[in-house]
Amino acid sequence: MDRALLVPALLLAALLACSGGGVHGAGFNRYSFPKGFIFGTGSSAIQYEGAVNLRGKNIWDTFARTPGKIADGSNPDTANDFYHRYKDDLKLITDMNMDTFRFSLAWSRILPNGTIAGGINKAGVDFYNSLIDEVLARGLTPFVTIFHFDTPQVLEDKYGGFLSEKIIKDYVEYAELCFKLFGDRVKFWTTFNEPMIFCAFGYGSGSTAPGRCSPYVSKACGAGDSSTEPYIAGHNLLIAHAEAVRLYRTRYQPAQRGQVGIVQVSHWFIPYDAASDADRHAVKRSLDFMLGWFMHPVAFGEYPATMRRLVGRRLPEFTKEQSDMLKGSYDFLGLNYYTSNYAQATARAPDRRQPSYGTDHRVNQTGYRNGVPIGPPAYTPIFFNYPPGLRELLLYIRRIYGNRPIYITENGFEFGDGFKDRFGLIYVDYATLARYRKKSSYWIQDFLQRH
Repeated sequence: MDRALLVPALLLAALLACSGGGVHGAGFNRYSFPKGFIFGTGSSAIQYEGAVNLRGKNIWDTFARTPGKIADGSNPDTANDFYHRYKDDLKLITDMNMDTFRFSLAWSRILPNGTIAGGINKAGVDFYNSLIDEVLARGLTPFVTIFHFDTPQVLEDKYGGFLSEKIIKDYVEYAELCFKLFGDRVKFWTTFNEPMIFCAFGYGSGSTAPGRCSPYVSKACGAGDSSTEPYIAGHNLLIAHAEAVRLYRTRYQPAQRGQVGIVQVSHWFIPYDAASDADRHAVKRSLDFMLGWFMHPVAFGEYPATMRRLVGRRLPEFTKEQSDMLKGSYDFLGLNYYTSNYAQATARAPDRRQPSYGTDHRVNQTGYRNGVPIGPPAYTPIFFNYPPGLRELLLYIRRIYGNRPIYITENGFEFGDGFKDRFGLIYVDYATLARYRKKSSYWIQDFLQRH
């Protein structure tokens, strides 16, 4: 877990894509963007808050303590200690002339036992009330994520978390409590952050919490089924999303006048061989399995036809009522973009005896072509700086899914690599938790200066 503060991927990626380089001249500043374009930073509870003894356990507490799961053996117990230092951190954000602050609520901090019947943690509610009030007092707009990968451990133990339909009721109950408690001040909600990552990595490869996969995918997984569980968890998550959105729109949106969306993540893909029809089709499959898996249902009420064809009966089906409820179930889209990859069609179909989400798309995805990277290598080996990919991804979304508002969002620390990969505008001394502004923070402060 990287405790580096305040990752403004929404800002940096947008700047690079628009400027073509990232060196900002005298005439390039916030006023170079259309009126209403906003800039901000992001965090998430499990990556950032700390104060683990003041909330219930979640699946990341368990996962991080499993030997070998986190690269440097770190855990979220302290993180950045945002729980105790949020006022100072919010001052840093306003010093940089930001407009917004995105953060997530920890389900187990509000409901330590996962449900209202299990008791509401007043201290947790008080913390989020104080945080929201401080965000607003500093002239920032709060963007609040209801769920960011951190299923309460008690629900994971009780019925398997998102592998059970029971999670739908408990999630919607939790979401409604958030709307009741904070919706008078929060006007931008997202139900889930990066459901593709949560389901594919948590239930397909086992590389993130809850760490489930088939033994033929990784012997490090204690249990799981990579052929079905990613799709089951994703299906239940989508229904929970749709029910929460329907509830918000009917009971709370008319009076609170807020908006609700979902945060998707996707790379952009380029054919490995531009002259190959097979590789061009591989690009489409890659986008369908990464972006379309959760974007298609909230836009059209159904999974991409590519997924239905390749996954077959392992992919659950929506009832007509569920499909209708899902269709159009977002007022805005949050989009996380990390990198771009080449897509190359596999020479043969995957082994039918060992199916998994990771091979169902039948694509080799790589950042290299003939040994040359797609862009300058970034902070971690699998990522490359390729700004045009963001522009192409945005254009693709508009073309396929329509022209609803999009906020380019991003968050906190690197889940699997722990503290060894640093992100953000502020350097944190792990020993003392002291904050030190990086040069990039002053660059952004200057760029965002208001006239």
